[in-house]
Amino acid sequence: MTNETDVLIIGAGISGISAAHHISKYSPNKSYTILERRADIGGTWNLFKYPGIRSDSDMFTLGFSFRPWTSRKSIADAPSILSYLRETLSESGLGKFIQFNKKVHEAKWSSAENMWSVDVEDTAANTRTTYKARFIHLCTGYYNYDEGYRPEFPNEKDFEGEIIHPQFWREDLDYSDKKVVVIGSGATAVTIVPSMADKVKHITMLQRSPTYIIAAPAENSTAILLRRLLPNKVAYGITRWMSILYQRYIFWYCKTFPARAKKFLLDTARTQVPADFDFEKHLVPDYNPWDQRLCLAPDGDFFKALCSGKASIATDTIESFTKGGIKLASGEELAADIIITATGLDLAFFGKINLNVDGKQIQSGDVTSYKGIMFSSIPNLALSTGYTNASWTLKCDLTSSFVCRLLNYMDKKGYEKVVANADGITATPILDLASGYIARKADIVPKQGVKAPWKLHHNYLLDLMMIRFGSLHDDAIEFSATRTPAKDDSETNIKIAAE
Repeated sequence: MTNETDVLIIGAGISGISAAHHISKYSPNKSYTILERRADIGGTWNLFKYPGIRSDSDMFTLGFSFRPWTSRKSIADAPSILSYLRETLSESGLGKFIQFNKKVHEAKWSSAENMWSVDVEDTAANTRTTYKARFIHLCTGYYNYDEGYRPEFPNEKDFEGEIIHPQFWREDLDYSDKKVVVIGSGATAVTIVPSMADKVKHITMLQRSPTYIIAAPAENSTAILLRRLLPNKVAYGITRWMSILYQRYIFWYCKTFPARAKKFLLDTARTQVPADFDFEKHLVPDYNPWDQRLCLAPDGDFFKALCSGKASIATDTIESFTKGGIKLASGEELAADIIITATGLDLAFFGKINLNVDGKQIQSGDVTSYKGIMFSSIPNLALSTGYTNASWTLKCDLTSSFVCRLLNYMDKKGYEKVVANADGITATPILDLASGYIARKADIVPKQGVKAPWKLHHNYLLDLMMIRFGSLHDDAIEFSATRTPAKDDSETNIKIAAE
């Protein structure tokens, strides 16, 4: 059995829904299918079930550009985000294009056909099908959803309690009145600790080194006021741009004046911890703000948990697990009934799909990113990924609009194949954070160049100009013409750029 479509969207999370919306609205002459390997939509927001799971970006920028976020909470939990995604699909009718339980194993490009052949397993029916597509839009992110990063600790088997990784949370886990140790100090740990503190006997965040934790209101009072005075769409647009500009300012300030930024963040945090708390040991990082992502504490919930006495921080290294907990290098032993290994995520590019171009296997670490969307030597394929220093959806919406502009341009000119050519480009790492999950998989991370359009800006304002308004035909891109050009559809491109 073979299914043929113009565009094959792989993944039905935030970026997949964005891709479908844009094609439906701006490239309505294109057929498309969405393949989702799981039995439901939502991606990250459906998969992860650990206590308190929420966004660490405000929903005015994590929400779509085309559909207002109207809840009072600007920092939303996973169920609220999932509800927002379901409502978006319901209102738009895009859900009918999704095929569930479809695991993509391999995609082969043929320049003779100018077509992708995609090997897809139906995991529910235990069957295999070949899909044919003229263009693939990968909306799979860059995390490994099959497993997280999970180091082995000495004498783990000696521990008599339960060890659980947040990515595979057991929803029936009873942690009431239990002693819990969370290994890690990233966003997941900073979310879990206050979410569990009210029910546990005590919870300890065990970290090798501190991270920056900043408190921010869970509700945006300006957004609430604007919704009272203006139509939802207008209020959302204003609030969205205020958030974009504020995020950009904070990042710029931290990078331009790191010493000042560090002092401000630490002085602010210092006022929110108990008087006898060892602040220098537990909350003063040895790196500058935004060398790694900042961790968000909505309404200061993490600091409130510390002040309650139900939560604490231990800064040390692990010597070994014991029957009753964890022995530290300092000699101290942390008693635990449950150990949560919030040790990080694992990277996986291209959705772990085996890509083959004209018989040549493609390795993700060998290709160079073009505008943060396409990749050298891979024709007719785009990947949606978000920012490391701003909301995920900002870049995904830009990517979706670029794909539509590209498809419309190819129709207008009669092109059937487009590929980026990185010959002569000086390659550098594509991700600019010092985070462990990036360093661990540096060999599989695609490269970038040293100048546009090969260099990622990590800046929404610059990307907006390049992706929505920049030329579609530059020296870095090659098109192949094999059919009769379509009529000019410049009005559609104007609408895309204006959204």
